[in-house]
This record gives sequence, structure tokens and C-alpha cells, in this order.
Amino acid sequence: MHDAVGDDVGPWPVGEPGFWRQVVERLVTAVLVLDAAGRVVAANPAAERLLDRTADAMRGADAHDLLHRDADGNRVPRDRCPLLHALAEVKGARGEGGTYLRGDGRLLAVTWSASLLTEDGSVKGMALLFTDATEDHRVHRERTARTRALEDLNERLSLVAEITDVLGQTLETDEALARLVRLLVPRLADWAAVDLRTGSGEVHRVAVTGPEGRGAGFQGRRAPAPGEAGEEDSPLGRALTGGESVLQERVAAITPATGHPPLAALHSGFLTAVGASSAVTVPLGARDRITGALTVVRTDPAHPFDEDDLAAVSDVGRRVGMVIDNTRRYGRQRAVAEAMQRNLLAPLPRSGHLRLAARYQPAPAGSQVGGDWYDAFVLKDGALALVIGDVVGHDLTAAAGMAQLHGILRSLAWDHTGPPGAVVDRLDAAMPVITTVPLATLILARVEGDPDTGPWTLRWTSAGHPPPLLLSPDGTASFLEAGQGLLLGTGPVSGAGRPDATHPLEPGSTLLLYTDGLVETPGSDLDTGLEELRRHALALVHEPLDRLCGDILAHLPPGSTDDVALLALRLPPP
Repeated sequence: MHDAVGDDVGPWPVGEPGFWRQVVERLVTAVLVLDAAGRVVAANPAAERLLDRTADAMRGADAHDLLHRDADGNRVPRDRCPLLHALAEVKGARGEGGTYLRGDGRLLAVTWSASLLTEDGSVKGMALLFTDATEDHRVHRERTARTRALEDLNERLSLVAEITDVLGQTLETDEALARLVRLLVPRLADWAAVDLRTGSGEVHRVAVTGPEGRGAGFQGRRAPAPGEAGEEDSPLGRALTGGESVLQERVAAITPATGHPPLAALHSGFLTAVGASSAVTVPLGARDRITGALTVVRTDPAHPFDEDDLAAVSDVGRRVGMVIDNTRRYGRQRAVAEAMQRNLLAPLPRSGHLRLAARYQPAPAGSQVGGDWYDAFVLKDGALALVIGDVVGHDLTAAAGMAQLHGILRSLAWDHTGPPGAVVDRLDAAMPVITTVPLATLILARVEGDPDTGPWTLRWTSAGHPPPLLLSPDGTASFLEAGQGLLLGTGPVSGAGRPDATHPLEPGSTLLLYTDGLVETPGSDLDTGLEELRRHALALVHEPLDRLCGDILAHLPPGSTDDVALLALRLPPP
């Protein structure tokens, strides 16, 4: 082994005097011989080539100080050196992931193994064998990078899928956008903002969130909407007019300064205020139907958005645009249906000393509008007709069907003064021919007797509808279960036709007709809902009729998703 290996290390322990020297010199594995203090005593040619240092240059140098570095090229503290630990503890050692400094200044990733050298039971030093692990490290880095890329892709796909699922659970634009920004922060971005076009020619910032939900101070800001594409060359303007998705990898370098057009100022002001280092702005919707723009921001310069993030956010933008378009269409349909229902609920008549009150309450926000209705009118024989009904379905078609039944039933009841069951039979026969209603529930009742002096009798029939509730002035309440028949639309009733029922009405009593939205709540059974209504109505029996109706609706159980119609009759006291 060159002159670097001499009598300093003592005689070779076995074999011919020159044999082991030749073996070590010809090894392709690099070998350094260290003394007990960790100084270089000898080096074979493989070590010289690998370290780009001659044996003479290394001899006598502290191996740790000369060679050992971290991955960034910095000196490693001696107390963190595994080789020095092995020398101090008089034991062999091995390791992966070490880094040595070559003579040309480059760093060399190594895998190493150290064995003690002893003579007559005394430790003389250590033989350090090491190999170039640069290729292994490169493969490891590539494998890690691929794994990380797959994990990032999976996270993006999962986020897009979750956004699609969550936004599909609401038909309210504000709620959909609030959910969107909560999903994006902090999983994809540090800040997220949504700007929507309004019907008044403005762009309105409707949702903003940042770390720990902050962002209210940026919400509500407005700017004039851009005209044609190219009129305002800011990321927000390009997204809103041209449907372009814009990646700002370094915000500071391209953010417009003050004095620029309103949209540019709105966009750059937001980025500056939140300390953005990179941003992505994408349109909401497709090119021919852009409803707004989504901007997401990162504040860490070491983790900017890239092209993959741009693709993921663009996909989110397209999906959110469709959701917003659907919610707006739904909102318009809902408004039409509610207006139709309210306009068809005719003013209540006055019939002697009989008092009437009614309420219609649309379904809560986010639920579809239904086909509930009430009606009251005086018949040509002087009886007071009371109607409560519910067309099956929850859409504009159900509301239109309600309007059809409402008109037909009025005509039939006016023309035919017989018992309610016979009138509803005629309605059931006509329904499939002159309406679009598939199924409906209904109560038709007649209050018979002198409207001023009585006595009064209630005569009614029910087509699968919840039973009327009768409140007596003595503090008792009962559901009128008689007179039940099949739903409208289930086919002709055989035999004598639909059943009728009668019940005397005491002076001062109160009668409630209602739709199932008042007593049916998801997660609760019908009997519980009916008992809650009975108990609450009894507590209000002496209240004025309008207040009784208002308080009953005000105490609807939480979770109700249906609209409600309520019709109340109160007879004069004795």
C-alpha cells in the first residue's frame, strides 16, 4: 500500500509480509486506517480516488474534521459523529447516509463500516471501509419525490372529490361558498377568496377565509365588473372576462401597484394585505357562463403553487361554477313557486261571528318548495268550507299542481252542496284527466249552522291527511280521527264512496287544520309530533287566534325540511 502504510501500524497479523498490503491496495472498496485518536494513518488507492485526496495529504489529519460534513456541507459536531463514538466505546460500527468532503470541494454520500485494529489485546486504531452511495441517495431522492408527488396528487383528487360532494349537499349559494373556502384553507392554501358577478354590474367579494377562519375584513368589498376580455389585464379581470386561470408563482414580482383599475386594485390589495407569496386565480364556471372567480393564496415562499395546483384549482372552479349556476336557477324557481302559492292563498272570508286565521310558511332555506295550501270560502247554502291540502312533490310542478287542485275543488264544492266525501270523489275522478297531480292529501270540511248563533257541526272527509285537532275551552284537546279515506290519485273508491264524519263544535272551541310539515320531522316519529302539537296548542287555547297560529309556527321542531300550511277556526263563546 504505497508508503502510506508502513511500520507505523505494526506487522501484518497473518500470512506473508507483503500479502495483505497487496490485497488492500487492490481493493475496489476505499479503506482508511485510523489510529486510536481518529487520525489518518494510511489510505488505499480506492480511498484516494474516491476522496480526491492523496494518502500523504491525509496522513496525520483528524478524519472527522477533515472529512465529515452534513448534507448541506456544514461541519458535524464531534459529539454527533458515530465513528468517534465507536472509537471511544471500543467497538465496531457501520452507517448509511454519511457525507464526506472531497478534495475538490464536492460532497460525497457514503455507506461505511469500521472495525477495530488490535495488537496483544490493545486497540491500535480502526479500519474504515466506505463506498460511494451517491447513486443510492439519488435513487432514494427520486423515489421519495415520486412518492411525494403521488401523495400530493392523491390529496388534490381527494380535495376535489370532497368539494364536489359537500357542495352538492346545499342549494344555497352563500352556504356553498362558505363551505368551499373552509375546505380549501388550510388543506390547499393559506387564504381563499370568492368574487361573484352581481346583477347590478359589480363584482362582489362574498367569501373570504384565512388562518383560523380570519378574513371578515376583506368580505363585502366591491368593484365595477369588467367589460370585454382584455380591458383589464389583472389576474382577476382575466379570470372574469376571458375564463383564464392565472398562476402567480411570485406575487411580489407581478402584483399591480396602486392606481391601477378597480379590479386590479381589489386583487392586489388583498394579496398585499395577507402577505401572499404565490397565488392562483381561476374562473367559476365555463367560458360561456362565468359567475365569478376563486383566488387562493400561499404565504410561504418555500412552498409556492405550481402547475399541478393550477390544474386542481381550475377543476374546483369549474365545479363550483356549476353549483352556483344551479343554486341560482333553484333560487329563481323557488321564488316563482312561493309567489304562486302565496298569491293563490285567497283572503279569508268573514262568516258571522266565526273567526279564521291562517299561516303559510315556506320550507327552510336549502329545502325544496312544496305544494301545501289552505282555503276557506262560504258555500251557496251558507256553510263555511275549510280546506287543507298537500300535493305530493317538492318543486315548481308540485306548486302548479296545488294551483290546479285549488281551483277545481272550489268549483266542485260551490256547485255540489252534498257531503264533503262526494265532492272529493268527484275531484279524485277529475284529477288524472285535467291536472298533472299524481298524488295529494286533503281535508274538505263544512262548518254547518248559523254563523252567528249556532249550533255548529263539523262535517268532513280526509284523503289520507293528518287529522284535525279540536281544542275545547275547558282545556281538553282531541284529534278527529274519523272520516279517513285513501289519498287522492290512488284510484276510484269502491262501494259507497269516500267516508264522511261529523262532530259537534262547542262554543268557544278552536279547530286546527294543518299539513304534515307541522308534525313530521326527520329523526322523529309522527306520534311524537302530534303529541307536541296537541300540548303546545292547548297552552295557547285562550290566546287570540292570530297569536296562536304565529306561536305554533314559531315553535316548529328543529330539522324541519317541509313547508307548512295552517288554518284555524274559532267559534264565538257562549
